Amino acid sequence: MKNSIYILLAGFALTGCYEQERNCAGFKTGKFRAEFEVDGKKHISEFERTETLEIETINGKVDSTSIRWVNDCEYIGRKVNPKNMQEEKAVQIKILSTTEDSYSFEFSLVGDANKQKGTVTRIR
Repeated sequence: MKNSIYILLAGFALTGCYEQERNCAGFKTGKFRAEFEVDGKKHISEFERTETLEIETINGKVDSTSIRWVNDCEYIGRKVNPKNMQEEKAVQIKILSTTEDSYSFEFSLVGDANKQKGTVTRIR
């Protein structure tokens, strides 16, 4: 019984230290395809990102967002030409985990606790 408790505690200690791989620096620039849900509706977009700008095509519309990297895995985006008050609000994007050619992320308006999630795949 005593050994079982030690094994159980060791298992909890090892899983508590596990952190998903995040090699974010390789995703700062390039061309990508994103899939995410907003209000239960699936969206797909393609975008090209430089260190400071993201040009996105979604639903046949092209939009530009200036970006400021907070660290290798997180950035803040603002529409370059917002069309309404909602688009003027900054969006926070955080990369949660990475693979060789994709990453999972969460996003929300800055300061909003309601986070949405999605995946991004490198096109080239």
